[in-house]
Amino acid sequence: MPRRFIDISVPLEDVPTNPPHHRPKIEYQNHDNSWEGFRRYYPGAGPEDVVDGKAWASETVTLLTHSGTHLDAPWHYHPTMNHRLKPGGEPAATIDQVPLDWCFGPGVKLDFRHVENGYVLQPADVQKELDRIGYSPKPLDIILFNTAAGARYGEPDYWETGCGVGHDATLYLLEKGVRVMGTDAFGWDAPFKYTAKKFAETKNGKLLWEGHKAGREIGYSHMEKLHNLEQLPPFGFTVACFPIKIKAASAGWTRAVAIIEE
Repeated sequence: MPRRFIDISVPLEDVPTNPPHHRPKIEYQNHDNSWEGFRRYYPGAGPEDVVDGKAWASETVTLLTHSGTHLDAPWHYHPTMNHRLKPGGEPAATIDQVPLDWCFGPGVKLDFRHVENGYVLQPADVQKELDRIGYSPKPLDIILFNTAAGARYGEPDYWETGCGVGHDATLYLLEKGVRVMGTDAFGWDAPFKYTAKKFAETKNGKLLWEGHKAGREIGYSHMEKLHNLEQLPPFGFTVACFPIKIKAASAGWTRAVAIIEE
């Protein structure tokens, strides 16, 4: 059976999509200006000694674990997790401890592109969309949220675009056995400026990072800065999103891919 692969990741690149401290810095060396490094391994070698006079290409990258498309570990949200499942909870998993079976499974896409920027999705919103597409989530499904932010990737307003997934909506899916979700927005919660405004008006601390903090109750991971979700059907595809294994880290970059059997 033929397969179609859809890249649902964004590249690591220095673009105005992210605030400055989230932008990776990439130093490129091409086949002509990398001779200093080449000679560390092959002393005395020069262009006259290799095919076409070309050395190697290499890059040096400086970035956060939360740059580009990445998978957050429960440790990112809180030092403990699973308080709903175990009295007193347990230590939150770091990215190298996230179970691999969480990261490969049936994909489900929920379409919230029509929802206004800054809105916080509630359980009723999620269930309404599930009813629309005719799907009931199963344990270890990977749920992807397609928001208005996806169409703004590469633009300065990207990180302030899209809706967020609230505490209760996140738990609504976790209670069904879902353990990995994802969004094409900058973050899982509503863009910072909207939540900051609500907090300034209400002083309600429960609004701060509420979707992330659901991981204290039931440990889970979510992907941020996905892309091309509009190309996916509502379900009937597989998602692979294995994170880079970084010791004791709060996140790991992933080349997230949707696989469609045709």
